[in-house]
Amino acid sequence: MGFGGISLWQLLIVLAIIVLLFGTKKLRGIGGDLGGAVKGFKKAMSDEKNTDKEKPEQIQKSEESAPLDSAHTEKNKDNNKV
Repeated sequence: MGFGGISLWQLLIVLAIIVLLFGTKKLRGIGGDLGGAVKGFKKAMSDEKNTDKEKPEQIQKSEESAPLDSAHTEKNKDNNKV
């Protein structure tokens, strides 16, 4: 017994038919494209995790550096002139 009722010989026959239909070059190209897509997906997921970790720090830094109210800064400018 093999995978879900399919024996090893049946899998080899199906593999041989696929190679005869598509050829090794086309299968190699498909495999490379599929591998590149998986690699790109993994990279995007890891980049997303990194940006999620950086967001709270960036928000905190921007709140510290940016004034809360522009009217408040205008009053401070007027007080500094006097």
